[in-house]
Amino acid sequence: MFACRRKLMVVGFTITCCLVSQLAFAADPASPIRVVVWDEQQPKQKQAYPRFLGNQIAGYLESRSGLKVQSVRLDDPNQGLSDAILDDCDVLIWWGHVRQDRISERKAQQIVARVKAGKLSLLPLHSAHWSMPFMVAMEERAKEDALGQLPEDQRSKTRVVFVDSRIRRAPQRDTPLTPSSEIRKQADGTFLLLMKRPNCCFPAYRPDGKPSTLHTLKIDHPIARGLPEKFTVPHTEMYDEPFHVPPPDVVIFEERWELGERFRSGAVWRIGKGKLFYFRPGHETFNVYFQPETLQVVENAVRWMATEGRVVAKK
Repeated sequence: MFACRRKLMVVGFTITCCLVSQLAFAADPASPIRVVVWDEQQPKQKQAYPRFLGNQIAGYLESRSGLKVQSVRLDDPNQGLSDAILDDCDVLIWWGHVRQDRISERKAQQIVARVKAGKLSLLPLHSAHWSMPFMVAMEERAKEDALGQLPEDQRSKTRVVFVDSRIRRAPQRDTPLTPSSEIRKQADGTFLLLMKRPNCCFPAYRPDGKPSTLHTLKIDHPIARGLPEKFTVPHTEMYDEPFHVPPPDVVIFEERWELGERFRSGAVWRIGKGKLFYFRPGHETFNVYFQPETLQVVENAVRWMATEGRVVAKK
């Protein structure tokens, strides 16, 4: 009886979310939102995702109205990231983990240039915090923030230099937060802004599959539309703050664990004219992206990032 009731509750939640999402983000059928789901497709995913994780997310999004979805992978021609694919993309969803270094800085810069121009929005998931596109995007945002703190007439005279290399190594608890910067005046009257890159990681993680609770901090934000004030992810990996990234513009979800860890697990950054939404829950061996709530977050984010600020032509 309990199992039957729980199944009915899940089905009911899914139907409700579907109706809310479709009504709230009514899309022009003649101009669907173009979504590309990029997945490195490591074999361990098969433990939880028989068709791979990216295909699971793409399959869900394909079932939703107003979305045109492509599922690509690292082993595709051009790593699934040809100009033709990126030019046909409004929102790029990214899953990477053990093969993050296969994507070149040049390719990541091409992706982030599209984000900065407002041509593309980026949605990295979970371990994609160390993907090259996320790292480059956070560096760009760090530069924007640092320059924005200078007097306006000083910005054009300032050259930004990163003084460290990118590393994929978790910081210690007492490691000074990154990014950080120091301004120096030069003899010719110009300025040098010396910056340490955002590490894009955190001091602790635990892939034991223990449950977490996501608390919706911004219940009125479009990405939280149709979601409860809190919900449980039954099996997930733990990440613990501090997250070494520039301060987000808005934190929509905070994730907490029974042992006291917490994480800003759903956050938005403006990058130039574009947007990036990072959503943390996951691990490729846990079926997080079969859960109605997490799929709803992804769908809401796709619709909001692609349509917010879009100019609709007058008929």
